[in-house]
Amino acid sequence: MLEKRKLGSTDIKVSVLGFGSAPLGDIYEYLDDGVAVSAVETAARLGITFFDTAPLYGQGIAEHRVGIGLRRAKSKQYILSTKVGRLLNPAPHGRTKTSRFVGGLDFDIVNDYSYDGVMRSLEHSLMRLGVPSIDILLIHDADPWAHGPEEGPQRYREAMKGAYIALDQLRSEGTIKAIGFGTNDPVYAAKFLQDGDFDCFLIAGRYSLLEQPSLNEVLPLAMSKNVGVILGGVFNSGILATGVIGNPKYNYTPAPKNILAKVRKIETVCRSYSIPLPTAAMHFCLGHPQVSSLALGAVSPDEIKSNISAIKTTVPKSLWSDLKTEGLLENSVPTPD
Repeated sequence: MLEKRKLGSTDIKVSVLGFGSAPLGDIYEYLDDGVAVSAVETAARLGITFFDTAPLYGQGIAEHRVGIGLRRAKSKQYILSTKVGRLLNPAPHGRTKTSRFVGGLDFDIVNDYSYDGVMRSLEHSLMRLGVPSIDILLIHDADPWAHGPEEGPQRYREAMKGAYIALDQLRSEGTIKAIGFGTNDPVYAAKFLQDGDFDCFLIAGRYSLLEQPSLNEVLPLAMSKNVGVILGGVFNSGILATGVIGNPKYNYTPAPKNILAKVRKIETVCRSYSIPLPTAAMHFCLGHPQVSSLALGAVSPDEIKSNISAIKTTVPKSLWSDLKTEGLLENSVPTPD
């Protein structure tokens, strides 16, 4: 069985290895529906209990695939998280708005962080997922990282005046069990934590074996308020999963030379212990005491099985001390016991 951890101060327990469904939105390539759904089903059958999705991922197709996979697994022992802030409008003649998802469904994404928008978004997500309830709702990307330096602050204000009020009400009514936010922006993660009463948050690509910019303010603040942390993008969108072979991705774009050089050095240390790079990347992220789960992307049953095998691997403590000695990790960074 996979280890479970409490999500902050809530009564929710989640598997340390979660399922992040962004890749199921056809982010890089068109996926086979059967294989994608089987990935979700396999995850549920093998003990993964935390599943995260969003309307943004493939304009709704990830939510569809997650819902079908969970029904096929016939498991009720899961915690389901989705997001608010984007509504989907039908685009019967093809999408008119650009999306970084190459595939997905024919819907246009409309930003809406209002109170009413949240209520509509929840209803739509329930129907796409085919479930009667959702456990966790996250405000999605209300920040400059997603919307740019001019629009981002406006979206944040809209979210705190609208979406946050709606989520707080849904939580108090018992409609959902926990509320939070999802972001790639550590500055705005700190703003959310300071301005609202959140149970958890998902931060993607900002705390990994490669870099830890969230450590300085966000994670200590989360610890002080006992807010649960879910980490996405623990492979920095690819390079910590593949290493430097081929054309590795770093934060959704080709990796620059300085990143390639650092990853080569990390790989060298891992290789000396016969520990695969992605295994080390996963275990490192779980070494922070406030981290509850990793929302790890996968697109096939084999990837799920590989991730579960990696999370059950024992990593020698001396690997972390060697990385610190080589200057590849700060001495103050927490590492697994």
